[in-house]
Amino acid sequence: MKYLFLYYGTDQAEPCSAEFERGVKEWAAAKQALADAGVLIECAPLYPVEAATTVRVRDGETLLTDGPAAEIKEQLGGFTLVECADLDEALRWAARMPAARQRSVEVRPLLDVV
Repeated sequence: MKYLFLYYGTDQAEPCSAEFERGVKEWAAAKQALADAGVLIECAPLYPVEAATTVRVRDGETLLTDGPAAEIKEQLGGFTLVECADLDEALRWAARMPAARQRSVEVRPLLDVV
């Protein structure tokens, strides 16, 4: 079954800082562990929410809004898509992600509708 890990947090390290470089190394190691185990499908960080555009269609009219769909304290910062045998395996992998130590990781199963 496929599971999506959604990474939420309130802050991001400044690029080129020691904290940022340490985070890059931690993420590279976590991503490699997923790949070595054969469960990784895709993993990527997202640009900050300021780069987002929200699209809504109402009464046939497309409405564009700069920014995220919802104004909340914690913002989505990245994702990982994995294929695991079950939820327990997915949760074990989610706990190994660097974001689980400083931020939060939401684990969601994907519906197989096609």
